[in-house]
This record gives sequence, structure tokens and C-alpha cells, in this order.
Amino acid sequence: MVKPKNFFVFLVIISCSDLPEQSQRSSRDGIPDQESWNVTITLTDEGLRRAVVKSGHLQKFHDRQFINLNKGVDVDFFDNEENHTSNLLSQNATVDEKTNSMKAVGQVIVLSDSGVTLFTDTLSWDSRKELVFTNDSVMVVTEENDTLYGIGFESDMGLEYWKILQPSGVVGQNKTHE
Repeated sequence: MVKPKNFFVFLVIISCSDLPEQSQRSSRDGIPDQESWNVTITLTDEGLRRAVVKSGHLQKFHDRQFINLNKGVDVDFFDNEENHTSNLLSQNATVDEKTNSMKAVGQVIVLSDSGVTLFTDTLSWDSRKELVFTNDSVMVVTEENDTLYGIGFESDMGLEYWKILQPSGVVGQNKTHE
């Protein structure tokens, strides 16, 4: 059997929570098949840790292969050598279990270890391409404390190689008058 290169494994660790007996209702009724509180999910690729996701509440829908995270989402991302690259904070997030991609929604902030900070309302992570992107308005603060604005954004997860698709604003140079 051939193992796909980008295979992710979800490990769900449940803490401080007693789970009620699972309902026999189908997730097609809009009711989750599983529900957990104060969860930690570890995403791996060929045994290497790529992301650790923490959330106050998780709803899992088996039929749709979909996970809804809310009550605060905190994600740490790691590179191919399992070195920490960035941290994402948002109010909510969804995970598509078919593609292992994630969409963060609501006051999204990404703090990279390279010194770049991204602010936006939504941000998607394509786990296969290892890219983050949005079509929403963004504000990017660089390590040099430059602040850039625009609409649309694409980057690697460490925010080392990024671009604003439609930059806006005025770029100027501070001049000292003698």
C-alpha cells in the first residue's frame, strides 16, 4: 500500500472534561457526533509535528468530515524539522478532515518567529501547499516596525516569504529638518 506524502494524523487530547454518552443522531441533522471542551489537537505529517491546535470547544461532524473549533483557538505551527515557526490566535476555526486544511475566523493574529505580525478577519491554511492566505483586508507589521495594509495575502506559515495582493496606503520617508 502506498502511503500519501502529505498524510496528517489528528490526535485529540481531552482535558478537564467529562463527555456525555454520544447521541445516535446523524451529523446531517446539524448536531455534532462528538463534542469536547478544552482540547488539544496535534497535526502530523509522516510522524513529524506540524501544528498543535488548542481550543475551548470542539464539535466533530463525522459525515461531513468537518471539525468546528470555537471559544478561542490557539495554534502553534512547526517546520519540517519540528522547529516552531509561528503562532495563530483566532476566535473560531474550522478543519476540513478530507484535506486537513484549516480556516481561522474572527480577530485573526499570526505572530511569526521571524518578527512579522499579521492581522486579518479570516485566514486559511492549505496544509498540502503549506501556505496561508486570505482575500480579506490585512495589516502586516514587520520586524522593523513598518506597518503595511492591503487586501489579500499569501505566505508560508513562518511569514518569511509573503505578499500583499492589493497593497494600499502611503509609503513615505521620515525626513529630519535642520
